[in-house]
Amino acid sequence: MTQCSRTKASALRRHGVLAIFFVIFTATFSTATLAAAPIVSRLTPPSLKFSENYDGPPYVARFVAGQRFDLQATIRPDAGQEIRSAKFYVNDQEAQGIVTLLPCDVEGLPPGTVAPTLRAYSSTAPGVHTLKVIATQSDGTQAVATGNFEIVALPVPTVRPAKNIIIMIGDGMGIAHRTAARIVYCGIRMGKTIVPLEMDDMRNIALVKTASLNSIITDSAAGAACYTTGNKNNNNQLGVFPDDTTDAFDNPRIELLGEFLTRTLGRRLGIVTTADISDATPAAFGSHSSQRNAGTGICDGFFEEQVPRSKLHVLMGGGRKWFLPKGALGSQRDASRGAIIRPELAKGWGLRTRARVDAGRDLIAAFEQAGFTYAQDLVGLSAAPDDKPLLGLFAYSNMNVAKDKIDGRRGVVPPGLGKTVVNAYGFPNQPLLEEMTHAALRILNHDNANGFTLLVEAASIDKQAHGMDSERWILDTIEFDKAVGVAKKFAKANPDTLIIVTADHECSGASILGTALPTVDKLESLAKKGKTKPLQAAVSTYDGAGFPHYTIHADGYPQTTEIDHKILISYAANGDRYESWRANPLPLADGQQPSKDTPYGKIKAMLPQNAADRKNHTGGFKITGHLPGHGASHTGTDIPLSATGRGANLFCGVIENTDVFFLAIQASYGGTQE
Repeated sequence: MTQCSRTKASALRRHGVLAIFFVIFTATFSTATLAAAPIVSRLTPPSLKFSENYDGPPYVARFVAGQRFDLQATIRPDAGQEIRSAKFYVNDQEAQGIVTLLPCDVEGLPPGTVAPTLRAYSSTAPGVHTLKVIATQSDGTQAVATGNFEIVALPVPTVRPAKNIIIMIGDGMGIAHRTAARIVYCGIRMGKTIVPLEMDDMRNIALVKTASLNSIITDSAAGAACYTTGNKNNNNQLGVFPDDTTDAFDNPRIELLGEFLTRTLGRRLGIVTTADISDATPAAFGSHSSQRNAGTGICDGFFEEQVPRSKLHVLMGGGRKWFLPKGALGSQRDASRGAIIRPELAKGWGLRTRARVDAGRDLIAAFEQAGFTYAQDLVGLSAAPDDKPLLGLFAYSNMNVAKDKIDGRRGVVPPGLGKTVVNAYGFPNQPLLEEMTHAALRILNHDNANGFTLLVEAASIDKQAHGMDSERWILDTIEFDKAVGVAKKFAKANPDTLIIVTADHECSGASILGTALPTVDKLESLAKKGKTKPLQAAVSTYDGAGFPHYTIHADGYPQTTEIDHKILISYAANGDRYESWRANPLPLADGQQPSKDTPYGKIKAMLPQNAADRKNHTGGFKITGHLPGHGASHTGTDIPLSATGRGANLFCGVIENTDVFFLAIQASYGGTQE
């Protein structure tokens, strides 16, 4: 750390202590005097200047020139008073627009608390700007607060811009996940990798810091939203800043990457995932909500907002349950997870007012009536024409993972299930991620002079790491790498393409222990007997680990992960589990799947319910976790990023996750690295 940096850090800590003292003193004094003036308890965009009285960098909120965002404050009136008006000032000039006083209804706020809100503000003037709010209550007393934000200039074009931006997210994928996939898929002999992973064979690399606005440990919502907004979001929130209302869809918005590039450059948008399409990462590319689980409203928003505003042209994944009308088999549409779009929000952002949630809506039919092809399996995906936008929904909720899709194609039936896993779930012909990526690229690129923004997410690297199912997340990482290969092949034929491969966070604290000393048959015998010490002694480390040799099947995936001398994985961010060192024949139960009268509902009791319940299915010995429960958690570890193509040289060093947004914008406008 430089002397300058140490001075800034010391000042920040000092100001932080003073700010805490000030808040405590103010609260005590206010209580004693029954409040002498209205209080501004929140000012948005968030800033260290407001929260900690610190006026220097780093600036919490940053926007590219012309990007739209909302201004908002929370004002607490004196007892018996009400807030009558409020104005926002940027650099002491009144911000133009309509200021609406939204009632604040979160628990613990005094009566009459309001959130003055000015929608869709933007500035094209680069630099740090002072933001001030002045609110007046009914007795004429005023509340004043000051913050700041930064506007980042659009680059002056000096090189050819990246017309197509492909952001590929291996959800939860840390360095260990990539390394394990490389060992299993690529092979190592005498210390050298035989062939690289597709994501390894990319010249430009960076390390990405992953903290969210409110924690060193991010969830997927905030972890992905930083890429689409250029700003830190609270955990569980998508494309918005936090506020003090309970409405999930009225929070202060930030214009998304796809929305901005469509408005300014005419780009199309594509969203591809192996998760439920309303899941946190895909939703971050097309939604503004403080609740990541508001599936009805998120999916309605894809149609109502992203089709017209972002030229949403491809939407693929699971999540059919949000598109089926209430009462249909598998539907989970309900009003409580829907979105009301009030007139002030609609007017500010140019949206359609929505006064009620239509739980009975057939959203698939709405997409089809808007000109979309609908595909519900691989056959439909393969037949989809290039010249029409595409909606692909391949499962009620999350798609089955790569291992179970591959086993389904190979006809592998797990013991006791009586059918393949994908058949048991009722969706036997799901596409692999590389097949989805290929279809998305051909449709997005068809007759398109302006280019596109595409998200491709391998969602279940994270989901299977949460369940500490090593073989399943390894195969999902391999599936993801194959999709990266499809994107690289496209970029070779379309050189004005930038590919960014990264994660949103690391999941589970995964680590490569070594390899198994006993044969797989011996491991199975020990697991069934629950032999703790022999199973612990089964791990070969250092010289004993050697190099496992996996065989690749004709379909391009490992013939089996059950080989003698197999790779073994441990976890550092884990709850309790039972470990057999064997591949789990059945996936863990998935609480996101609808079960009433569905095929999944008929078999869910046959599945292990959590990592500890595997004892009743595969045996093994108990490993006591660092965390309560039976699952693994996200960690705050930095994640790798690889980039190739037009503008890839911009991605280097150790960067904030929010920097990815600005670098993608820079590449889109033909800017170069300073």
